[in-house]
Amino acid sequence: MQKLTNKEEEIMHILWKLKKAFVKDIMEEITDEKPHYNTLSTIVRNLEEKGYVSYTAYGKTHQYFPIVPLVEYRKTFMNTAIDNYFNSSYKNLVSYFAEEDKISADELREILALIEKKK
Repeated sequence: MQKLTNKEEEIMHILWKLKKAFVKDIMEEITDEKPHYNTLSTIVRNLEEKGYVSYTAYGKTHQYFPIVPLVEYRKTFMNTAIDNYFNSSYKNLVSYFAEEDKISADELREILALIEKKK
């Protein structure tokens, strides 16, 4: 699975949300600075070439839909991030969030309860 650019990832999140969309539908969902229509169309075609989306043709227009599920993408790139930034250690990951005040003690207790429940 190829890594996506930030803009490609943004478009994929829109497609995962909408399930299927024409380029104009995607454009309406972009909250930041909107790219030119042709630029967005090129990004979507790049996603197709990378194997992330496919389309249904309606005459000259295409309705795009994701073929890579969000959970599959998340799993692949979360594992890569954990390997690259936290030495493949989930403990280091959680410690980082605790040190940065990004996770509360209550949330940590919930995580521990989930782990204990799986045993």
